[in-house]
Amino acid sequence: MNDDIQIIDLTPENIADYGVCGYKDAGKHKELRNKIAWFNNYYAKGLKIKALISKKGGYQGMIEYIPGKFAHRPVNAEGYMFIHCIFVGFNKEFKGKGYASALIDECIKDTKMQKMQGVAVVTRKGSFMANNEIFLKKGFEIADKAKPDFDLLAIKFDKASTPPGFKPDILDNLNDYKTGLTIIRSPQCPYTEKNVNAIIESAEKKFKLKTSLIDLKDSEQAQKVPCAFGTFCIIYNGEIISYHPISNTRFENILTKMGSINKD
Repeated sequence: MNDDIQIIDLTPENIADYGVCGYKDAGKHKELRNKIAWFNNYYAKGLKIKALISKKGGYQGMIEYIPGKFAHRPVNAEGYMFIHCIFVGFNKEFKGKGYASALIDECIKDTKMQKMQGVAVVTRKGSFMANNEIFLKKGFEIADKAKPDFDLLAIKFDKASTPPGFKPDILDNLNDYKTGLTIIRSPQCPYTEKNVNAIIESAEKKFKLKTSLIDLKDSEQAQKVPCAFGTFCIIYNGEIISYHPISNTRFENILTKMGSINKD
């Protein structure tokens, strides 16, 4: 770690000063206000956000983790620390410098101090999630998989510990959303706010679909979501059409390809 970089703990007292995930103005961004309220609620339950701060470049990364009992993913991970998200580098110059590895090390150190069984994380190639490569390099192993392409990885401090796993009834929970359009979201991810209103408006005006919007209230609800991403999904007639936040244009393209556009 060079002299330009420091890793700091966000707290209820300073989170508004630093912001989260690129959102810096709580007065301007509802996403940040929602995230701060969610953070304050779970902070007392062990939630941690460690931010990577550059003297030159400002906020350049973060890792968020929480005891697995309160994970906002459909997982059985009690006894483990669970990483919700990690990213580094709004600016390219901060990528590839080992900062993500340093953030994971901070989580592992913290978890050992709390005498937990290990650390778990859900990964996926593509948008909104880290892929599994960096975790495999750190000694994590694939403990479980979920459709279509999610991995649950864990590093166990005691090899005899029971590994974490996805909830076995993830796909069964789709039965609750067999008809119509449903959007499920949580303030855990601030990006779940963006584009949702436009998607709801487009669904009604262009596709003649009424949307059921479900705002997850807590980790218990998040662990019952029929999508391994946990904090966001769009379901149409019992089929998941997006596993993470998307633009309205992307939403319209998906429904049009499915032949759902109204022909009137």
